[in-house]
Amino acid sequence: MASVVEKTIRRAVTPAVQAVASINRARLPGPGENPFLRGIHTPMADELTLANPTVTGAIPAELDGRYVRIGPNPFGKAGKGHHWFLGDGMVHGVRLKDGKAEWYRNRFIRSAELEGKGGPAAVGGPRRGFGDTVNTNVLDIGGKIMALVEANSFPVELDGNLDSVAYSDFGGGLTGSFTAHPHQCPDTGEYHAICYDGPSQDTIRHVTMDRSGRVLSETEIAVRHGPSIHDCALTQNFVVILDLPVTFSMQALIAGHKFPYRWNRSHRARVGLLPRGGSNEDVVWHEVDPCYVFHVGNSFEDETGRVIIDVWPYETIFDGEMPGPYGKPLGLERWTVDGQGGKVVRDTLDTAGQEFPRPDERYFTKAHRYLWAIGMPADGDLEFVAPMPLYRHDLATGERVQRDFGEGRIPGEFVFVPRTPDAAEGDGWMMGYVIDRNRQTSALEILDAMTLGVVGTVEIPHLIPPGFHGNWIAAS
Repeated sequence: MASVVEKTIRRAVTPAVQAVASINRARLPGPGENPFLRGIHTPMADELTLANPTVTGAIPAELDGRYVRIGPNPFGKAGKGHHWFLGDGMVHGVRLKDGKAEWYRNRFIRSAELEGKGGPAAVGGPRRGFGDTVNTNVLDIGGKIMALVEANSFPVELDGNLDSVAYSDFGGGLTGSFTAHPHQCPDTGEYHAICYDGPSQDTIRHVTMDRSGRVLSETEIAVRHGPSIHDCALTQNFVVILDLPVTFSMQALIAGHKFPYRWNRSHRARVGLLPRGGSNEDVVWHEVDPCYVFHVGNSFEDETGRVIIDVWPYETIFDGEMPGPYGKPLGLERWTVDGQGGKVVRDTLDTAGQEFPRPDERYFTKAHRYLWAIGMPADGDLEFVAPMPLYRHDLATGERVQRDFGEGRIPGEFVFVPRTPDAAEGDGWMMGYVIDRNRQTSALEILDAMTLGVVGTVEIPHLIPPGFHGNWIAAS
């Protein structure tokens, strides 16, 4: 558990710590040297509405909804100590209906922090008192478009035009932070989330909600060092907790860094299996070789009851002073967890560096055949100069289909959209934004999910900065 001295520093003299951090922040490199404030990462200053953007190819008539993605977009001057993960939230969306693209829109998330810097007026709703920037994912929860962030603010509800409506604690049921990656069980409709919080170093929470977004339970789980847990996994019987060696760093905070999480060699890497409906005492922990996982592709229980997790780990991440998530990606791995407390078995399925994995969400918690992911530069260069293909993995045959986007074209996360609710696994489309560095433009590309051939493209006449996560949100 956190030492008495550290707890005293956090809870009793936080203003003093922040004052020292501000002094030390003045000694850090200026924003002109930060790669996440220039080049393709240059923030957009304006909110735009573009009606009837140009389409090449064909927009499938079955698509009725919005593709929405969010990411950091600092308003005004970001200042020293800026980290890519902390910029003001901005959503970018395209409305598709009847084989047409009706509009493209980008909108800031209307936070109090944004308003305080001279940005648009903040919307109402409950706040937590630890800052209210929201910039990491956009998801349909209970029929509402919700913008999400981890470890800090409550979510923000958006309307159909992507304007912020209000901050939300899900009707008062959410008492602490939320997550950027809740997972919905396709059988029960329940959402499950593992949530961590900066000020709480010895506790994380398992939050469950019903299909309408009503909070059913919040369960505290004991941890050490304040781990950063970006994602979790879910099976028919378990919630999977990834307690890995990126933890809160008082040293980084005092040094002036606004993102105070670092690789921690003294933190034991482990994977916990929490029975659905279980408590802290029911978690069975399993040791795993040190690494870090941002995202889970899928997870399920095999015929013997073992938990199988498909992940894209990093050898290390945040290992030093850096303005973004630099690390060495290890490729696609399948982890086997015996459920009895044994060591996690790690098998490499593909050695190419990859990120932003997506499954056919209808098969989450179930044995599955297909996964998609974006290739990542092996050198960790987040200026994204190296080629970044989209991969389709066939886990039954081992086949990997690859789409290359061309010189100077940089894809973000691609998401799977089924052709119909009852279509076969993988029968549908992949869609996501692609930046053209040379033309300084972007596009929403819609691909056949199996062949990765282009079906249709919505042209956007400006560069959308690289962002984080988004989803296809059906009109229904």
